[in-house]
Amino acid sequence: MREPQGYPPRGFFCCGDAVISPSTLSISWLKPDIEEERWEFFSHPAKQEWYRSHAVTWEQIVARFDSGELASFPRAATIGTIPVALSYHSYEEYQTYLARAKRGYRKNYSRMEDALQSTGTLALKAPIILCCGGEALLFSGYRRLCLGWNYGMVPYVWLVTLGKM
Repeated sequence: MREPQGYPPRGFFCCGDAVISPSTLSISWLKPDIEEERWEFFSHPAKQEWYRSHAVTWEQIVARFDSGELASFPRAATIGTIPVALSYHSYEEYQTYLARAKRGYRKNYSRMEDALQSTGTLALKAPIILCCGGEALLFSGYRRLCLGWNYGMVPYVWLVTLGKM
């Protein structure tokens, strides 16, 4: 098959069949502050069943939090082989989630996106994933996670193991 004139587009290069953008945008992922995420445990309605079914308490999360670690989280329904509840990892799920989100939610994402585009780099607190009993939950940080995914990056999460895996 003959490539169209001007292929690849200016600013891109080919690697086999893939067209790759050599983006210079980057995000540095930092250890988050668990106290800033209290609402996710005590008030987020979609997560309460996961906490109950895994017998997870706030005290348990706080006690294990510092033993967590940064782990890469490519756009997927699993981290390694562990399924991650509420990851909304596919682009279609992201679009549906965004369509239902309140204006403030989209506005905060837009602010992060604008900052990334204008400065070329951001330092963000990593999203948090809790693991317990061979299952995981995206505890917090979906907007930050999507920002990385939507710019073709592999974001990092703060992975906290609460029980036996």
